[in-house]
Amino acid sequence: MVLSDLRVLDLTRLLPGPFCTLMLADMGADVIKVEDPAQGDYLRWWPPLRDGQSAMFSALNRNKRSVILDLKAAAGRDALLRLAATADVVVESFRPGVMDRLGVGYYQLAAVNPGIVLCSISGYGQDGPEREKAGHDLNYIGLAGALDPEAARLPSVQIGDLGGGAANAVVAILAALHERRTSGRGQH
Repeated sequence: MVLSDLRVLDLTRLLPGPFCTLMLADMGADVIKVEDPAQGDYLRWWPPLRDGQSAMFSALNRNKRSVILDLKAAAGRDALLRLAATADVVVESFRPGVMDRLGVGYYQLAAVNPGIVLCSISGYGQDGPEREKAGHDLNYIGLAGALDPEAARLPSVQIGDLGGGAANAVVAILAALHERRTSGRGQH
C-alpha cells in the first residue's frame, strides 16, 4: 500500500475528519483514532445501529485502531505527545484554539516531533472572522451558492463536508508530507 509507512493520529468526529483519515487508511496508513472517555465519537450512536454501533461510524472508521485519552488530564496529554513523537500526521476537528488550550497544539507537537504535520479541519478556517461559528454542510454549500433554493429536495450527500473538508484535507496533508521530504520540517 502506498502510505504503509505513514502513522496518523485522528482526533476528529462526525464526517469530514473521519472521511479524510479513512482515505489515508484505505491507502495503507496506520490510523489511530483518539477518542475522549466521556463520549468518544458521538457518531458511534447514530442510527441505524448494528450490534449496538452505528453503521456509518463503522464504515467511516474501518482500517483504524482506537484509543481513549482524556486530553484534559495531564496523563492524557502526555500520552498523546508520546504518540505524536512516532506519528507523521495529526488530524483534528476541534474549534480553532482548542488544541492549544489542551496543551497539544502545533508547537507542542513539533517540540516532540519536528516533522509532524497537523491538519486542522474547521468550518470557517482557523483565523478568519467566522472562525468561532459552528457550521454544517448546508451552511457551506449555501454560502458557496451551490444550494438551489427552488429545489424540492436537499442534496443527498454532504458536498461541503466531503469535497471541501475531507478531500482538501487529504491533498493538504500529502502536499505537506511531500514538502517535508525536502525540508525535514512539518507544517500546520
